[in-house]
Amino acid sequence: MRLQSNKARNRPPAGFALAEILVAFGILLMVFSGLIYGYVQANRMSEWTSMSLAAQSYASEGAEQARAGNWSPRAYPPVDQTTLTNLTFWDIMDVPIKGNPTNSDFAFFVTNYVSITTYSVNPAVRQIRSDCRWTFPLTGQVQTNTVILLRAGDQ
Repeated sequence: MRLQSNKARNRPPAGFALAEILVAFGILLMVFSGLIYGYVQANRMSEWTSMSLAAQSYASEGAEQARAGNWSPRAYPPVDQTTLTNLTFWDIMDVPIKGNPTNSDFAFFVTNYVSITTYSVNPAVRQIRSDCRWTFPLTGQVQTNTVILLRAGDQ
């Protein structure tokens, strides 16, 4: 009769323990959640950037419209189409969206406040300030983009 050695019984198990598998899944879960969080933040930042750029363009548009008025203080008689007033414009922000832009679910509304004030009397210089206010839909915070121009007469 032959006796077998105990080497077969003392061998370590060939598979992984349950704790090792759970640790590996935990690490994998943390890596994937980091990747998804990074993607979501990049998407959020790109959406904010596109809306901010559209608002800056809208503020520039309001300032340029106010600057386009004829103002010739040295002419006879003096011409002044840029009265010292405050103007307010409402519009839908021009950002790429899916769906009908006039629908309130998809529209991003913008308000543009344009003010023309006297900056200097001699020489005659006026300040044109255009403040564009908009709301970032993901946070609900009101943002403001501003353009300030200085304009001399006869320009």
